[in-house]
Amino acid sequence: MSIQGIDEITLSSADLPSCRRFFTDWGLSLVQESAQELVFESLNGCRVVVAHPDRPGLPAGLEDDPTLRQVIWAVAGPAELAQCSERMRSAPGWQEQDGRVLCQDPMGLSVGVQVTRKKALELPCASTNTWSHRPRIDQAAPAYDRAQPVEVGHVVLFTRDLAATSRFYEEVLGFVISDRYPGRGHFLRCAARGGHHDLFLLQPPEPRQGLNHVAFTVRDLHEVIGGGLHMSRQGWQTELGPGRHPISSALFWYVVSPAGALVEYYTDEDELTEAWQPREFTPGPTAFAEWAVKGGIDGHTRRQKDVEAPSGRFMTDKPKT
Repeated sequence: MSIQGIDEITLSSADLPSCRRFFTDWGLSLVQESAQELVFESLNGCRVVVAHPDRPGLPAGLEDDPTLRQVIWAVAGPAELAQCSERMRSAPGWQEQDGRVLCQDPMGLSVGVQVTRKKALELPCASTNTWSHRPRIDQAAPAYDRAQPVEVGHVVLFTRDLAATSRFYEEVLGFVISDRYPGRGHFLRCAARGGHHDLFLLQPPEPRQGLNHVAFTVRDLHEVIGGGLHMSRQGWQTELGPGRHPISSALFWYVVSPAGALVEYYTDEDELTEAWQPREFTPGPTAFAEWAVKGGIDGHTRRQKDVEAPSGRFMTDKPKT
């Protein structure tokens, strides 16, 4: 049995009009709409559902709305789904429903598995010329006016019981620990081979549970920048970014979401195998970000927030001081 990543998430918010505008600006396609629900898709078909809190049948949240209500994980086919069903059977809330196997994790979050609806994609991505490897020849690197996320890459959750929650994902769903903040956080990937993490569990010093952020994979650094600049031009607030995570190596940009907490564009995370040995880190700002821009870059001036816009002159035209 091997989980293949996130197939669908459900968020809840009473402000569906703002969520509609936000996720459209974010680069998702609106594929279904009703008075109580919006359904978006990424490029590969991964779904983001935003439901009004009054929608019938909506799973309970981990905290007050707006927040995350459900995560559906992907498997390749019916055989893997049956294996998941058997392993999940002893968990609270277990049921088989509409082609999905559902249960609750130790926090009470609705967790499901289904045969994936995502489609394989071949996308043009930037090549990086380093000193020793120079694959981009007679070709400029791309630039993006906005982002179109490929998929939901990971979710980050606060938990009151890191050990119990991590044990559920490892023993029931087969996740693997990539790295740790001992006693404070676990980075988990769905399978031994894959990106650095699909789930990050955090146990803060003051106990709480809920959503920290939802992260969307994009093609390359240039799309992280293009997406962040577009969100700035549309008036959305950057929390932090662009920047780089030293633990996963990923490049990021975080934006405040009307559907709860933050959303992230990211790319270039580490790819791991069975040979990887989990490392341990001490929580702190430099462990979280090697470098980062607080408040982001203004989408119009293309400079850090509250910094003078470019004058049109070359830097060499400035008088000596």
